[in-house]
Amino acid sequence: MGTDRPWVAHYPPGVPREIELDPAASIPGMLEAACARFADHPAFSCLGRTISYRELDVWSARFAAFLQKRLGLARGDRVAIMMPNLLQYPVALYGVMRAGMVVVNVNPLYKAHELEHQLRDSGARAIVIIANAGAVLEKALDGTAIEHVIVTEIGDLLGVPRRQLVNFVVRHVRRLVPDFEVPGTVSFDTTIGHALRPEPVALRAADLACLQYTGGTTGISRGAMLSHGNLVANVRQINTWFQALSHPGEEIVITALPLYHVYALTCNCLAYTELGGHDVLIPDPRDLRAFIRELRRWKFTAITGVNTLYQHLANHPDIRSVDFSHLRLVSAGGMAVMEATAQQWAAATGTSILEGYGLSEASPVVSINPPEQKAFSGTIGMPLPGTEVALRDDEGRDAAPGEPGELCVKGPQVMSGYWGNEAASRETFTTDGYLRTGDVAVMDARGYFRIVDRKKDMISVSGLKAYPNEIENVVTMHPAVLEAACIGVPDPATREAVKVFVVLRPGMNATADDIRNLCREHLAAYKVPKHVEFRSSLPKSNVGKILRRELR
Repeated sequence: MGTDRPWVAHYPPGVPREIELDPAASIPGMLEAACARFADHPAFSCLGRTISYRELDVWSARFAAFLQKRLGLARGDRVAIMMPNLLQYPVALYGVMRAGMVVVNVNPLYKAHELEHQLRDSGARAIVIIANAGAVLEKALDGTAIEHVIVTEIGDLLGVPRRQLVNFVVRHVRRLVPDFEVPGTVSFDTTIGHALRPEPVALRAADLACLQYTGGTTGISRGAMLSHGNLVANVRQINTWFQALSHPGEEIVITALPLYHVYALTCNCLAYTELGGHDVLIPDPRDLRAFIRELRRWKFTAITGVNTLYQHLANHPDIRSVDFSHLRLVSAGGMAVMEATAQQWAAATGTSILEGYGLSEASPVVSINPPEQKAFSGTIGMPLPGTEVALRDDEGRDAAPGEPGELCVKGPQVMSGYWGNEAASRETFTTDGYLRTGDVAVMDARGYFRIVDRKKDMISVSGLKAYPNEIENVVTMHPAVLEAACIGVPDPATREAVKVFVVLRPGMNATADDIRNLCREHLAAYKVPKHVEFRSSLPKSNVGKILRRELR
């Protein structure tokens, strides 16, 4: 099946079987071409401020020069970026890559031990961080290779006078910035407030661009090594797929998903940069009233999201006040789209959700439904141009036609492996070079795929990944807990919710709130168990391994 590609016969008109990729292709090369072509077009907007491609070009070049000439960082050094959707993110992202360095995307909601692991594993020498997360960084710094800390405030790049900044923060920031002490920090303004030019770096497609951390099948966070070629290839695959809907220099895309997540990184930031698109950044989509007020401001042509986002928007009473007449592309990934959500969205907006499938290790997009589709299909569509897919059984053989098998992928968007972890890389790839996704799928006669099950124990909470091992490790830190097991259970709001089963030590006590409070100290909020069940024992195999499948 991997080489036959029956889906190609059903591709949208004009979409080729393969994508040509220049060996010299790089993200900075793509950016520079876009900035030259669309210099005076709007590039990014956030919180009432818009920057042009000309400004993006100048500021990202200055940021690159600062890393090289003021901080003394070298080509290939890793630079972590830890912030929500703000104008500073694309400036830092493109600046790091223009300096020939490697971006390490970090969730700004991480707690100290989560951040510490990622910084240690990546060997990052510098971090660009939102001030709100400074106290977390302070706790995580020991034992890392971090030498330079660039701190950005919410109001940076917004043109807000300092005397108005206090009022601005009150309006836009829900909580105060906790006090923290990290010596030698540099302000974000300093990194672009100079006239230095970066030293040119000759990048090629094979050069590493980004470490995108993912838990894989084990729950141990690992850095997927995404090259410039991987990311450029996926951008070209996506933009070729949707070429009939796209008008370069005229697109306005709503970015509510966080840019540190690979979905928004590629499908919003990178893909729309190549198109000269205008990317509207939403820092906090949980504030639905403010989010919808922002939607009213724009004649937006595209939006990306996960099932939960579309569900909440479609059910909000203010959604009917939004003009959807210019909206041509509504894409969804990260988690399965529920049919009820698709129907509610269509009724509220008059548009259809196109569901796709991807994973961090594939930059991320593997497949998507065709743009001409007008009704919910329940499938993840067809593999993108240049992508080979095979369904394999547990012995690694091709599954029989119509039978389920593990979805295995090969293509120019697939990573080379995990950073510093050759054993995990070997386990993740088949002997003939396919990436094992851990998801079980079936294919119909047209080459459309449907996910039917998951080999992974990963839990998807509103599209965010939670891993049982990580949660179990925290729960068992409680002195009263003997052992614990974690699974995902269905949830109408988030698709899945975290449930933990706990066995207490004899004669000791703990409540569900005790368990949750411990988790809140060490885990991001979405990983905190919604359900806690106490049991006298847990099902185990004959070698003592806890059997999560029996708990499910």
